[in-house]
Formats: sequence, structure tokens, C-alpha cells
Amino acid sequence: MTTYHSLTIASSTTIFYREAGAPSSPTILLLHGFPSSSVQYRNLIPILAKKCRVIAPDLPGYGFTTVPANYKHTFDNLATTISSFLAALEISKFSMYIFDYGAPVGMRLATAGKFQIESIVSQNGNCYDEGFGQDFWAPIFALWKSENGEAEREWLRTNFLTLGATKYQYTYGVSSSLLNQIAPETYTFDFEHIAQTPGNVEVQLDLFYDYRSNPPLYAGWQRWLRQSKVPVLAVWGEGDPCFIPPGAKGFKKDAVDGEVVLLEGAGHFALETHLGEISRLVVDFLERKVGGR
Repeated sequence: MTTYHSLTIASSTTIFYREAGAPSSPTILLLHGFPSSSVQYRNLIPILAKKCRVIAPDLPGYGFTTVPANYKHTFDNLATTISSFLAALEISKFSMYIFDYGAPVGMRLATAGKFQIESIVSQNGNCYDEGFGQDFWAPIFALWKSENGEAEREWLRTNFLTLGATKYQYTYGVSSSLLNQIAPETYTFDFEHIAQTPGNVEVQLDLFYDYRSNPPLYAGWQRWLRQSKVPVLAVWGEGDPCFIPPGAKGFKKDAVDGEVVLLEGAGHFALETHLGEISRLVVDFLERKVGGR
């Protein structure tokens, strides 16, 4: 059974998270991406909970997590907040399932030296320059080049942070025969949270701009993968316009114990259409690399 919790870790910082599975089982941390929240794992959690203790927090700026008005939304701060959250739960050893924004948060945790990472599942979670879908990222690259210019922010406000653009992230690259498996509340609720939460549109723009802080760290993350020898499963929606298959294949170069699976007919939010295949791959991987009780 999945249970729902809110944990205050600092003044005005409260992390909402989903939990399932026996506390004595190996722990897996699920880190979601833009523009969703831990709800994206709602169907995966009960499957993994048969073998693992599952912890799925909402990152600051998403879902039901709340932070002070002066919280600066950067990927460094997101990682620091999740690190404090894990410390409050006395979790120091775990596997990670990283997706989209969850990848730079998770890799910061991995390379900080505070935690024992047992294995990594990267589902469309990028750590490679070649993993960027150039057409999707072009307006965000323009924001970086402009050094957070207002004209570029306004373009993203009116063209990127819309219901149509949110739906696009769920549906693009998905086989036409599978589109009817994508529940409309997924992209609708994601968009409504961004649009209706005061100040949240600006939070998303701030994170778009700060994503520029991630590529300079890639070489260090890749070195950590080589040196740590942590097992990695990269399972990727092949049609994802955001993070394209070369990002998955990159893990094969650096992960000493790495496996790559490309899912035909799947897009960015591959769990919406390929839950069965992904869950089987992940459970098998965890049983082989970590063990389950």
C-alpha cells in the first residue's frame, strides 16, 4: 500500500512524499521530472514495493512540496533539499530511479559523497551533451545565451508553459496505437499546477535557466560512473524529443556495469504507455544487482 506523508525539514520547507514497501527492504529513491511530480510514479510504486522500500518525493516547485517564498530554485538547491530530506529519514544507502530533472538532482546526490548508491535506473534522465534534443531545447538554449533575457523568458511563458506544450511532452514520439493509454489528467494537472500556483511560472523559468549549470558537471558525473562501478540501467523512450537515445547510449561508455534498453513507440513519459515492460526490466535489474527480500 502506498502511503502519503509531509515532512518538515527546515523552517517553511515541507517535503511531500509517497512511500511503500517494507522498511527492511532495499530502498529505491524515485526522482521525478518536469513538469510533473511524484504522481508520475503512481503506477510503478506498488510494483517496486513488492521488492523494495520506495520513497518518491516531490521536488521543490512541484506537487505538494512547499518552500519559503525566498527559496532560490536551482539544481544545487534542489539537491541540497533532497539531501536534507534523506538525512531526516535516516536514509544513506539506496538505489535511484532518475528521470528528466531527477537526473541532475540524483547525480549531485551520488557525487556528493554522503550516500551509498547501490544502483541507478535512468529513464530518460540525461547526463550527456549528445542527449539533448536540439529542437526541443533550442528556446532554452536561447535563454542561456541571452543570460536570462526577458524577451526569451516571455517567449517561454507564452509558448512553452502552456497546456498544449505540456501535452506534447506526454504524446510526442508515442506510437499512435498507444496514445489512448495516456490519461488526459496527467498533462492537464501538471499544467494546472504550474499555471495556478502563484509564482510557479517564474520558478519554472528560473529552472530552465539554471539547467545550464548541469552540462559542465557531466564530465564529473561520467567519471564517477566509471570509478564507482555502480550498476546502471538506462531505459529510454526512443521517441522522446527532450532527451534523445544518444543520451541513453552514453551510459554504456561510462558505466562499467551498464545496460541500455530503447523502448520503441515510447516517448518522454514512457511509464504512461510502457509500465509493464519498464517495471519488468527494473525489477529484474534490481534483483540481479541489489537483491530483494
